[in-house]
Amino acid sequence: MTHAHTPAPTPPRTRPWHGIMVATALPLREDLTVDYDAYAEHVAWLIENGCDGVVPNGSLGEYQTLNHEERARVVRTAVEAAGGDGARVMPGVAAYGSAEARRWADQAAEAGAGSVLLLPPNAFRADEQTVRAHYAEVARAGLPVVAYNNPIDTKVDLTPALLSRLHADGSIVAVKEFSGDVRRAYEIAELAPGLDLLIGADDVLLELALAGAVGWIAGYPNALPRSCAELYRAAVAGDLATALPLYKSLHSLLRWDSKTEFVQAIKLSMDLAGRPGGATRPPRFPLTGETEAAVRAATEKALAEGLN
Repeated sequence: MTHAHTPAPTPPRTRPWHGIMVATALPLREDLTVDYDAYAEHVAWLIENGCDGVVPNGSLGEYQTLNHEERARVVRTAVEAAGGDGARVMPGVAAYGSAEARRWADQAAEAGAGSVLLLPPNAFRADEQTVRAHYAEVARAGLPVVAYNNPIDTKVDLTPALLSRLHADGSIVAVKEFSGDVRRAYEIAELAPGLDLLIGADDVLLELALAGAVGWIAGYPNALPRSCAELYRAAVAGDLATALPLYKSLHSLLRWDSKTEFVQAIKLSMDLAGRPGGATRPPRFPLTGETEAAVRAATEKALAEGLN
């Protein structure tokens, strides 16, 4: 007697940093001012289309190019657009100085956000003592802190051993793991079993989901939320019959999340999918030549296959 395959249920989202948290792209007008109305609509649309929440003011949201008022208003807009449900909003609070990062964490708390995402100090190659002090200071704002490990761009590596110490310090609840080294998932689980693993790069989604990730800080759902949500939920449920073909279909797009041109690539894909992607602020300029052609071809292939 055979039984039909029944996918395992998706684990419930019990914490504000669980599930699909989209690192939102930021719509800009032709004069490169922030289009807050378009951003609010985008946040609401992502949630309506299967995503659990948003991460404003991440690298994908071009936070480095925003002034103080713009950055603060983006957070307020996200919370309001999420129906006032702060558990759906995890602002990025990265800054060169610990005091500045703490101020952004205080602002996120005041706006009603449920958690924050924090890079290590990146003004220089910080040592362990500096990193631990930085996270401890931001944690004092009172919101749960998700560490963001991006040794490629920051040159500071939050190794599994260091993450375990940050967790033991009470400074972090989870890590957005962007190193691309999927082997780290198992070492993190061994050294810090209470620390939540979040998928930090779109193109290792399946590998980290199978290794026990409980969330995804995601890029490509900005353009294709429904297909990305289906992929994530199948992956964390261990439903490979659904996840693997979808992952293969999407991977030529997902890998752009890990490339230098990721902001322009995702915004171009959004444009092609009928979303308000648009321009980026300098020093980022529009894609050209082979890079633009590759993103365009991968996006058009996904759309032609009915992925959305």
